[in-house]
Amino acid sequence: MHSAQWVDRGLQFKIPLVGEGTSSIGISRMSSVQVPPGVSTLWMQVRGSTGVCAREGQFRMRRGDWMVLERDSRPVLQADRTGICVGLCLSSEPLGALGTGEAPLFPGRGRMSGSDLQIAVRLWRQIGYAAESNPGTGGYLRPLLLHMADLQRGIAAQVHLCPGRSLGRKRHVLARLQRARLFLEGHTDRVVRIGELADLASLSYWYFSKAFQVVYGESPQACGARLRLELAAQLLHDSDMTVGEIAAASGFEHAGSFARAFRAHFGACATDYRESSCNFTANSAHSPRASREAHPHAVP
Repeated sequence: MHSAQWVDRGLQFKIPLVGEGTSSIGISRMSSVQVPPGVSTLWMQVRGSTGVCAREGQFRMRRGDWMVLERDSRPVLQADRTGICVGLCLSSEPLGALGTGEAPLFPGRGRMSGSDLQIAVRLWRQIGYAAESNPGTGGYLRPLLLHMADLQRGIAAQVHLCPGRSLGRKRHVLARLQRARLFLEGHTDRVVRIGELADLASLSYWYFSKAFQVVYGESPQACGARLRLELAAQLLHDSDMTVGEIAAASGFEHAGSFARAFRAHFGACATDYRESSCNFTANSAHSPRASREAHPHAVP
């Protein structure tokens, strides 16, 4: 069975357990949705932005972003005043079995092009129409799940790097590693211990560390540090926070350790990075090409 719900104009909605069926969810204009345990979800941001708070951490989805979460993630989503986010809640099967045998889905997030977003939204709308004409069948989900699996082809390409004797085992390990990586992305405000990640992935400390290094080409510690430094660089460019405030927001207890790590990663101190990034933005905004794009009908 399939149900549909649109939450709009500041309303709050707690999704009921959908049994063996699925549910289409739309969130817009300051509304929020709470997902119960036992429900896998996939989300696509159509317009504006939506905050996501899940077991994996806190995220901000913007237009074109997608996110796939596991059954015990229990996300809470809050759209901003112009935000539109659509998604599916699926509780009948584990996440890895939602696609086809050739194209399972993995936990994670990413971005899609404008054309891919249009296709995804159209397929999402068709799910409700098909469910009304064919109640009790799940074939209407297949096109959207295959589309999402195609968007995850970069993730799926790493399956062969995972330890395991069978393809099914390799996919199982990759799904667990993906969830741990998502946890790192959702906790860039602090240093995450490897033990936390191994517990989340239900793998031993040694097995997890080795598999993560092989699949992603960097250790969990290095990945977490890189993500925190990338957050700091984004804050330097987008906010007026002081360098000390940015260091604290990106999980560094001491300004000195942040300064050393930032310079080693980006080749410049935080202050110089902010100035060069602002100068680049200003020069780009005043370039002839930018002026023509901002005023397409102006005479060059």
